[in-house]
Amino acid sequence: QTRLQAGQGYGNTLNCVLTVYRNESVAGFFKGMSFPLASIAVYSSVVFGVFSNTQRLLSQLRHRELDHMPALADVALASTVAGLVSIGIGTPVDLVKIRLQMQTQPYIKANIKGKPTVPGFPVYRGPIHCFRTVLRKEGIAGVYRGAGAMLLRDVPGYCLYFIPYTFFCGWITPDGCISPNPSSVWLAGGVAGAISWGTATPMDVVKSRLQADGVYLNKYKGTLDCILQSYRNEGLKVFFRGITVNAVRGFPMSSAMFLGYELSLKAMKRDQTETNP
Repeated sequence: QTRLQAGQGYGNTLNCVLTVYRNESVAGFFKGMSFPLASIAVYSSVVFGVFSNTQRLLSQLRHRELDHMPALADVALASTVAGLVSIGIGTPVDLVKIRLQMQTQPYIKANIKGKPTVPGFPVYRGPIHCFRTVLRKEGIAGVYRGAGAMLLRDVPGYCLYFIPYTFFCGWITPDGCISPNPSSVWLAGGVAGAISWGTATPMDVVKSRLQADGVYLNKYKGTLDCILQSYRNEGLKVFFRGITVNAVRGFPMSSAMFLGYELSLKAMKRDQTETNP
């Protein structure tokens, strides 16, 4: 996904997969994954925790009940708050991941068309070295490079994540059931993930390009400049690069995320009932 959005010389998804495998073997598909894997538990727990607690707070303020069925406006507001909070954790993690994935890629100087001919050379020895290098050279602003694009991606993205999930889960769950069954959660979560990631792709492209920028060159002055340069050089289709990968990976990833979330809630509620009969 990152290679398609910010890299040069990949015609389509299949060509990208074959090129990465041919040049870097299987290890190329796992570049930059250690940092996201180490932080995914914290990131997900914060996002889902903020969403759930904001929703409960809104229900309490509006209806004086913690477990009242949330209105659409409540879900939208809770999703927005979750999206805002996610940027604080997600931006540095994504930056490190993208820098590690893109540091050996060919590059083209700003505003110069043509095929990439100059290969990149590894700049970072690993995620910690990457983070420390960016922090030392660019400061906090460098660590949070692309935060504006991530804001424009994640706030509407989480609205189109939690709202479809709530709708589909309620629609699939049989009448009379207090909570959705695992199969309903799995299906609703997958559909919500595919919708969210598919619609978030344009700003995901911009974010990836901004965060990849700076390994060797600094082509973009900011989010708007990145949008304008990308459109001027490659047309509207550039903002849909990686949409297939995003939508396909969004289904199983979100299914697992929501299933874990709902099962955890059930387990905690059961424990509370047993300890407080």
